[in-house]
Amino acid sequence: MLKKVTSSPKKIVSSVEVRNDSRLLSERRSVREYEEQYGILRAQALTPCESLGLLEKMLGEL
Repeated sequence: MLKKVTSSPKKIVSSVEVRNDSRLLSERRSVREYEEQYGILRAQALTPCESLGLLEKMLGEL
């Protein structure tokens, strides 16, 4: 999960939490890279309804 902690024209701080690891990012470049990666993942993710449909389909194929 990527969460903006604070943002101003001069300073951006974000928190990144993945499994058993968490990091606090304060370098603008690092924050932007994580924002881009997170945005790509969100764009590719299924909606909750689509996820349910996929799981039901897979269950029916067992």
